[in-house]
Amino acid sequence: MASVNVNIRMDADLKKEFEEFCSNVGMNMTTAFTIFARRTVRENRIPFEVSADCRRAAIHQVPVDPTPAQGTATKRPEDMFEEIKQDFNI
Repeated sequence: MASVNVNIRMDADLKKEFEEFCSNVGMNMTTAFTIFARRTVRENRIPFEVSADCRRAAIHQVPVDPTPAQGTATKRPEDMFEEIKQDFNI
């Protein structure tokens, strides 16, 4: 399958933060956008809820205790990324 370049314009600070996130989970921005595109096409929808103003909604949310409850299993980002790679045969 031939590859093509796709140019995306975004805020410089957002790009930096997104690159850092991708690096922390062991991938680059190309892989992240490819995962998004494949899932969008497979499910024929944007794979998350889109709202008009997330910042406004976040102001009204009740703070959540970030510590997991006793006995709750949590996954490491590396484990979650491995599951994603298996789902997309990457």
